[in-house]
Amino acid sequence: MDNTEKKHQRRIRYKGTHPKSFEAKYKELEPEKYKETIAKVIEKGMTPAGMHRPICVTEILDFLDIKPGQIGMDATLGYGGHSEELLKKLNGKGHLYAVDQDPIELPKTKERLEKLGYNNQILTINHLNFSEIDLIASVSGQFDFVIADLGVSSMQIDNPERGFSFKSGGPLDLRMNPKVGISASMRLKEMTKDEIEGMLIENADEPYAKEIATEIVSHLHKGKDIALTSDLYQVICDALKFIPYRDRDEEIKKSSQRTFQAIRIDINHEYEVLYEFLEKLPTVLKPNGKVAILTFHSGEDRLVKKSFQHYFREGIYSAVSDGPIRPSMDEQSSNSRARSAKLRWAIKS
Repeated sequence: MDNTEKKHQRRIRYKGTHPKSFEAKYKELEPEKYKETIAKVIEKGMTPAGMHRPICVTEILDFLDIKPGQIGMDATLGYGGHSEELLKKLNGKGHLYAVDQDPIELPKTKERLEKLGYNNQILTINHLNFSEIDLIASVSGQFDFVIADLGVSSMQIDNPERGFSFKSGGPLDLRMNPKVGISASMRLKEMTKDEIEGMLIENADEPYAKEIATEIVSHLHKGKDIALTSDLYQVICDALKFIPYRDRDEEIKKSSQRTFQAIRIDINHEYEVLYEFLEKLPTVLKPNGKVAILTFHSGEDRLVKKSFQHYFREGIYSAVSDGPIRPSMDEQSSNSRARSAKLRWAIKS
């Protein structure tokens, strides 16, 4: 028998009245135990660490008009916020299929939804990229409705170990599925200056693409690593030293957001898998089936818009949204991460 006593682990200490680091936010990371804390964070217009607040829920549900007995698909399960609302509308009849490519968050979401009473009688969850929606349809049959939220989840952004944000220190990874492909750090090493510049322009419309690309390559050529999120942030700071002091901090912040976005899109092949998903959508929807897609930057919104309009002109979709639907002002003020969201929808002929 092992008599070794477990050493007591004290909680991480933090300065001030509120924790700032992801690890120290133990109350936010235990939402069932600290419900009052969660409510206070949300009331301030923030998203608690380790959680994700679904966006445009009312607008999506109004459009889909889900009836009990229908078959649906949540192509980007994430935290499961949209799925939970879809399941409420099904009211125990029909079935919801859901996929997500993130092996870290998927088991947590599955457990969360099971605790709410949604078992495999009403809900089937698969670890897949949404571009493989046809694999699910080959088993389920065609869908009455499909939704896709193309945003990076708050759980991924907030966790420094995932490397999605320059605001928290961690490895420069940026992979949705850390078991597939190479990290952002490795990707930058194999790219030329022209390739990095082109990536920054195409994926994020970065106005300082040339300066940032030049600094990245110069940094690497000197034998310095860009292994951490803080390393890349510092490279961007160095690249933009020429900007007048009064404007520099704000421009560095915006360029950092765009640079991280551009690299994330590149290493996860986001445009390619979205294109594949959009091409397969008409084949997996029933006649009069509906699809609603949330986008968060101009590149993916353009792809969705062009696809919907193309298939509308071909007569494959009977109707598409006239333009993007934005979250209400109340939602934008209460959830800052909703501000860049655009919702588009289409109906199968």
